[in-house]
Amino acid sequence: MRRTARPLTGTALAVAAAALAAAPAYGAPTGDVEVSPSSVVPGGHVTVRTAACGDGGTATGDASAVGAGSLSLAPNPHEQDATGRFRVPPSAQPGTYEITATCTGSGRRITGDLVVTLTSEGRHPRGSVKTGVGGALGPDPVQTAAGVAALAVAAAGGTWLLHRRARGDGI
Repeated sequence: MRRTARPLTGTALAVAAAALAAAPAYGAPTGDVEVSPSSVVPGGHVTVRTAACGDGGTATGDASAVGAGSLSLAPNPHEQDATGRFRVPPSAQPGTYEITATCTGSGRRITGDLVVTLTSEGRHPRGSVKTGVGGALGPDPVQTAAGVAALAVAAAGGTWLLHRRARGDGI
């Protein structure tokens, strides 16, 4: 009996733990605020969408955390979800901001997150790095020519000294 009880107890505990871990996923309320794109650069446009207010429901959105103020969410002719748009101010600082919406009829308050970054995923920096003198064909041809001339003088001087030493003239 004792040999059977331990495996059964272990199995029962594993099933209970799996059920508790899965419970929040199924029991969570559906229809939070969907922010698209979820990551944006300052000055970019964001769409806020929710199905939490019911079919044809409207909501008032609040994007003041990022500095955009309030917005209206209403269903468009092609979808039942309440949708609204706003522009992230160019002065917005990088970080994660909470975007909220309050359903007009029920007063239900729902939230979503917006991440403001300095560069979008599709954009890459362009141009040369401003680290001082150097770089092949850098932005300043005078500095590049001076560097090439200095290398040529050093190479010529080194060759002359090695040639004198090989001939035995002494250094």
